[in-house]
Amino acid sequence: MTTPPKRTPRVMHVSAKSWITPNMIRVTCTSDWMQGLEAGIEGAHFKLFIPEVGQAEDAFVNQLEVGPRPTVRTYTIRHLRPELKEIDIDFVDHGDAGPASAWARRCVVGDVAGFAGPGPIKLKEFYADTYVIAADMSALPVAAATLEAMPRDATGLAFLEITSDDDRQEVDAPDGVAVHWITHPDPHQPVTQCVDRIASLPDFTGRVQTCIAGESGMIKALRAEIINGRGVPKEDTYISGYWKIGLIEDEHQADKRANS
Repeated sequence: MTTPPKRTPRVMHVSAKSWITPNMIRVTCTSDWMQGLEAGIEGAHFKLFIPEVGQAEDAFVNQLEVGPRPTVRTYTIRHLRPELKEIDIDFVDHGDAGPASAWARRCVVGDVAGFAGPGPIKLKEFYADTYVIAADMSALPVAAATLEAMPRDATGLAFLEITSDDDRQEVDAPDGVAVHWITHPDPHQPVTQCVDRIASLPDFTGRVQTCIAGESGMIKALRAEIINGRGVPKEDTYISGYWKIGLIEDEHQADKRANS
């Protein structure tokens, strides 16, 4: 049986860009097809296809259609405004070391990129007595989107790791969810603060849901703590490694597959 070809990524254009905090760049992209996206998909991931430096739009579009595949990275829809045909994408500013950060730093209004997806949102239903949210800056968009989608009477805790105190953002979390910002200035060093804070919590009572994402070392420890240690059912948890210290995305994805 022949495998059908993958759908060609859709084209979008940069319509705005700003540093919303010292270490976070927000790029707004637009295209007519965005008006057909389903409302409420903030927090869903997608594949971002990145043009080469100085690549003309027609050459990039041709590359999307016939290959070879451009550089691709996984990102999160932070905001969707279908009536304006816009999405916001938040990038951690790593300088020019990584292709996505370098693109976000250099892109200007009118520049092109490719989009494939979106995938599913991480928490499709909210039914818990207590919510536990944890994220480093790479996963801050999914954590923030999840907090903003929660019922307004939700209760729980959120631990959000940022590079500097000035990287705090406005997040419309329910009043009953206490948001704790944790400063971790060197993302190349393993983070322990989120793990320590969650491990020190009293025993959970009632139904618990989690949205936890970030560096793989933190994720491994929190998976052990929450699922193995505290007995939260896997189906009530979203716990995902988004990156691993010392690995680029392709290497990290291969490592996840090898250890799944």
